[in-house]
Amino acid sequence: MCLSTVYKNEVNDANMLAKNVADIKVDGGKLIFTDLMGIRYTFDGTLEKVDLMDNYVIVRD
Repeated sequence: MCLSTVYKNEVNDANMLAKNVADIKVDGGKLIFTDLMGIRYTFDGTLEKVDLMDNYVIVRD
């Protein structure tokens, strides 16, 4: 199973928005991340990078 961590602007613990993300949905200008437990996190912004090998996602405002 491939779970990812979501960061704002850069990979840095201080910028972490969500952990163990299993699903990503784009809805207009909103990004909806759902973690392994089914908890949803919604952010305004755009996807900058999704790295499935290193299991991280970077978003921008």
